[in-house]
Amino acid sequence: MAKNTCKGFKAAGIASGLKKNGEKDLGLIYSEVSAKVAGVFTRNKVKAAPLLLNIDRIKSGIGQAIIVNSGNANCCTGDQGIQDAKAMARFAASELKISEDLVLVASTGVIGEPLPIEKIRDAVPKLTGLLKPEGINDFVMAIMTTDTMPKIITRQEDLDGKTFSVTGVAKGSGMICPDMATMLCFVYTDVDMAPDFLKDSLNTATERSLNRITIDGDTSTNDMVLVMANGLSGAVIESSADKETFQSVLDDVLIGLAKQLVKDGEGATKFVEIKVRGALSDADARTIADTIANSPLVKTAIFGEDANWGRVMMAVGRAGVPVDPDKVDVFFDDVLMVKNGMGCGKDTETEMTKVLKKPEFEISIDLNMGHGHASVFTCDFSIDYVKINADYRS
Repeated sequence: MAKNTCKGFKAAGIASGLKKNGEKDLGLIYSEVSAKVAGVFTRNKVKAAPLLLNIDRIKSGIGQAIIVNSGNANCCTGDQGIQDAKAMARFAASELKISEDLVLVASTGVIGEPLPIEKIRDAVPKLTGLLKPEGINDFVMAIMTTDTMPKIITRQEDLDGKTFSVTGVAKGSGMICPDMATMLCFVYTDVDMAPDFLKDSLNTATERSLNRITIDGDTSTNDMVLVMANGLSGAVIESSADKETFQSVLDDVLIGLAKQLVKDGEGATKFVEIKVRGALSDADARTIADTIANSPLVKTAIFGEDANWGRVMMAVGRAGVPVDPDKVDVFFDDVLMVKNGMGCGKDTETEMTKVLKKPEFEISIDLNMGHGHASVFTCDFSIDYVKINADYRS
C-alpha cells in the first residue's frame, strides 16, 4: 500500500453500515490548514446532490476536507438529497472544528435510494478520530464499489530546493466513458499555487488522462475530480517553468490512475490502447478512436481473441467523420492486418490472434488523409461484465 508523503494531509476510512457486506464505506481526507481547491465534474445532465453542492462551494477556491461515502449515490433524491449532502459536510466540519463551507462531499453507489444519513452522522466521530497520514490506504478502500483493487499513486519532485508530493486516489470499474473524468478521483499536494492555475492544471491533466478512458460507454451521474493544495512543502508554483514541472507530475499521477481504472474494468481481461493517426483533424481522430473503443462488437471480439478485423473497419466507417476506406491501414501491435482497406490474409490473422492473447496491446489505425491523431484506453467486454451489472443492486 502507498505511503503518504504529502505534508499536512491525513485520511481515514471506516465501515458505517451503508454497504450490505459490512465493508468500509465512509472516507475522509483532511488538510491541517486550508488549501486551494479545484474540481472537474461530469457533463451528465443528471447530477448527484454532492456535485451540485461542490460546484457551488468550489467557486471560493478554498477547501480543507473531503468526505466520501460508497454504497449509495445520493442521486435523484430531490431536495432531501441536497440536505443530506450538506449534513455530511456539517458532521465532518463539526468534528474537525472548521467551517462547513470548507468541506466537499462525494458519493457513489446505487442511484435513486435515499441516503441513510443517520448512519453517516453516527460514524463521523469515529472517522475523524482515526485520521492519520497513512490513512489514505483505508480511505481508498472505503470509496470502492465494484472495484477489485485500490487505485492510488504518489509522486515526488524537486522545485527550487524544495521537495513536493502529489498523491492521487480513484475508484471506478464500470459506468465509465470519457466525458469529463468518469469516476471519483481525489488528488492532494503540498505545493502552493494560485487557485486559477490549479484549476487550469487540473483541466489539462484531466484531458490528457481521465478523459481518454472508456470501459462501457456510459457516463456516471456522480463523476468528479477534486484536488487540494496546501503549500506546506514550501514549494511555490510561480514561473512558467514551475508550472511545467507541476503539470508533468500531475499528468503522470492522473495517467497512471486512468490506466489502473481501465485495467480494473468490470470483468475486463484485456487492456487496449486505440491509436488513430492520419485523420484530417485531431477531433476526427478522437471521434474514431472513441467509436472503436466503445464498440460492443470490437470489445467482445477482443475478449474472444477473435481476429475479426472487420469490426474495427466497421467502427471506423460509422464514426461520422471523413474517411476514405481505400486508404485505411490497421495494425494490431506491429502486425499489419489491413492495408488500403483490405485484409492481409489468413496467415496475418494467425499473427493477429497471437497479439489478441496478450493482456495488453495496441490497435493502431492510419487513415492516411492528414495529420490528426488521438488515442484512448479501453478494455474488453466479458461475460463477467454482464453478470456484475445484471444484479448490481442485489
